[in-house]
Amino acid sequence: MPEEQVGTRSRLEAPWDGVGRMAGLRITRVRPIRTAPERTRLVVVKVETSEPDLYGIGCATFTQRADAVVQVVNEYLDPFLRGRNPGDIEDIWQSVHVSSYWRNGPILHNALSGVDQALWDLKGKIAGLPVYELLGGRCRRAAPLYAHASGRDFAEVVENARRYIGEGYRYVRAQVAIPNSETYGAPSSDAVWFDGPAYRRITPRLFEHLRSQLGEEVELLHDVHERIAPPDTISLARDLEPYRLFFYEDPLAPEDVGWFRLLRQQSAIPIAMGELFVNPAEYLPLVAERLIDFIRVHVSTIGGITPARKLAAAGELFGVRTAWHGPGDVSPVGHAANLHLDLSSSNFGIQEQHIFSEQAREVFPGTPEVTDGMLWPNDRPGLGVDVDEAAAARYPYPEDDLHGSWTTVRRGDGGVVRP
Repeated sequence: MPEEQVGTRSRLEAPWDGVGRMAGLRITRVRPIRTAPERTRLVVVKVETSEPDLYGIGCATFTQRADAVVQVVNEYLDPFLRGRNPGDIEDIWQSVHVSSYWRNGPILHNALSGVDQALWDLKGKIAGLPVYELLGGRCRRAAPLYAHASGRDFAEVVENARRYIGEGYRYVRAQVAIPNSETYGAPSSDAVWFDGPAYRRITPRLFEHLRSQLGEEVELLHDVHERIAPPDTISLARDLEPYRLFFYEDPLAPEDVGWFRLLRQQSAIPIAMGELFVNPAEYLPLVAERLIDFIRVHVSTIGGITPARKLAAAGELFGVRTAWHGPGDVSPVGHAANLHLDLSSSNFGIQEQHIFSEQAREVFPGTPEVTDGMLWPNDRPGLGVDVDEAAAARYPYPEDDLHGSWTTVRRGDGGVVRP
């Protein structure tokens, strides 16, 4: 029997009744807020409701295509979601995900993530509980972080690592500049070329030096950032094994995942992968075959808390831990979402650190605090972070002809390096 239509929507898509305060609540507006307090393009989404002072906020930051995400929120998600019950998080996620027919992709998923995180924030406020309580409650009191120790030479990396260790960090990612080469994660010279062979030679020497200077207690990490060819990354993994890394990050590009079986056969080094994946299903073969040890996920790029909590649960079944992406191009709202997932996931592994400036904290009151090398919740209802729109407006996007696009890196012969 054909479904009875309710206005222009099917009965399934019509607002459902809930319980208590949620029963009559409706989404009245979905809008993006743009700001750049640290000169990085951030997008957060505000979901407003039929109760004027009740709203939720979520992170939709895709720095390299921020304006495209803003357009999707304004022109597609706002009209699509008006009138919906904000308590129906799962149904809203599924319906938005298929609303463009061609699904997945970072633009749609970041826009969807902004809505999804805002709905979890909103539900926590209505319940009077932090979001981690809605996800099953705490498994830990705070989330241990890894800090970024980089330098122009080995001595500077050691100096910065020791500073972090002195502040209570037990996990440190180490990157060093390669002379006369553009270098990921470290101060670079004026060079515009990436020297892969030099990077491949110098990196094992760095970690040999770090172990000799820092001892065995600190956990060391390294990010390849997919910049070298698969055979080279396998060889580098073998060379780094004696220095007992906590994990070896993004050794392969998403296009090269077929090499993970060979990498696993050749080295026992723990592997973190997935920062550039946009579909939760991309992780599943690597998780199910135990080819990686940490899911390295940019939560907004896969669509928010709803898919992330499912992915964390899938990883738990195979002994794969979480390592949510947490750089400066994730807003404080997104870092709070990461933290709530960290606190409620039994298979938590580690959380990436970013120390936000006073300007960012002005825009985002409630930004989680870092103490003793860990990220701590404030235990306010929802995600615990708000946005001061007047302050946000004081930090517009910086002028840039490319609107924040990723800088192209090349080899000495002019070929493009990924990423």
